[in-house]
Amino acid sequence: MTVLTYLVPFVFVLTVVVFFHEFGHFLVARWCGVKVDAFSIGFGPELWGREDRKGTRWRVAAIPLGGYVKFHGDANGASAPDLEQIDAMPEAERKVTFFGQPVWKRAAVVLAGPVANFILAIVIFSALFSTYGRIILAPRVASVIAGGAAEKAGFAAGDLVLSIDGQPIESFARMQEAVSASTGKPLKIVVRRGDEEVTLEATPQLREVETALGKTKIGMLGLQASSDPADQREERYGPAESVVLAVQETWMVVERTGGYIAGLIAGREGADQLSGPIGIAQVSGQMAKAIDKVGLSPLFNLIAILSISIGLLNLMPVPLLDGGHLLFYGIEAVRGRALAERTQEYAFRVGLAMVCTLMVFSTYNDLARLVRKLAGSSIQ
Repeated sequence: MTVLTYLVPFVFVLTVVVFFHEFGHFLVARWCGVKVDAFSIGFGPELWGREDRKGTRWRVAAIPLGGYVKFHGDANGASAPDLEQIDAMPEAERKVTFFGQPVWKRAAVVLAGPVANFILAIVIFSALFSTYGRIILAPRVASVIAGGAAEKAGFAAGDLVLSIDGQPIESFARMQEAVSASTGKPLKIVVRRGDEEVTLEATPQLREVETALGKTKIGMLGLQASSDPADQREERYGPAESVVLAVQETWMVVERTGGYIAGLIAGREGADQLSGPIGIAQVSGQMAKAIDKVGLSPLFNLIAILSISIGLLNLMPVPLLDGGHLLFYGIEAVRGRALAERTQEYAFRVGLAMVCTLMVFSTYNDLARLVRKLAGSSIQ
């Protein structure tokens, strides 16, 4: 039962994200006139399947760790072309293969997967905002933690933060976002103190914190939020407002994730923050177990964040991923012809090695965190 508690939510979360990613590829392929041979959720032996009137085999497979869309003329689910089969096709049949399309159509089909992930996140965030609204906590300081960056900068209890580096701050959560995203550089912060405005300069202290998906470094000032009911308000949003907020929320996640990836490449961030299937399963299980207390919103929030992360990951210019395909199509558009088959084959092998290495490393991180957690609980 303990295994099922984590496995079932994990499969649900991953299936939703993968389905929409692959459905994006599928829809645009159909619009571009490409014949789709198979749409599979999962890999391996087929558990269920049926064929629609256009010849697409819809299937659910035994290993629920991804999925794929197989276009006509593909040798496998990774969209590698079966050149011998394509060359042997009549001209009319060759026109409905993926590789029989002009480069802009192939690029559109590939790009549609990550775009579908972003759209899914926006839809989920919109639904959450319109259904639950959100509690807005004013950016008022209740107390200043001794020895923190805020105390050194001269913050005082009762200060109301108005702006950070010229950006208006309307909530304590927005202030936390601005501060946590800081890389240790000084921030110019304007506060209202009584009847006057005071400008302070504070350099957030970088602290390593444990999150559900591993350790991460964030900037902290050392401020305690006000718990006065007068500093809290509940906001409800209509459909249009919810969509605007959802787009902003999606972009914020994109910025954070992109910032981490850039920091990882530059050596500013640690790779121990990476998480794989085990970490996602742990978080999914925790969200599912809390449904009776907090409802479904945290679980769907996780789906939205994971969808954005998978969309971004697939846009990386690594052969085998969607971004790698887009890179090749860009080169083809500039050169007027595709790269040599042998060059692409070697590139895909390198890409496969990189993806496998990432999976192994992230799984190692998950196992290491799990061992540390179990060791800590046994000591207590």
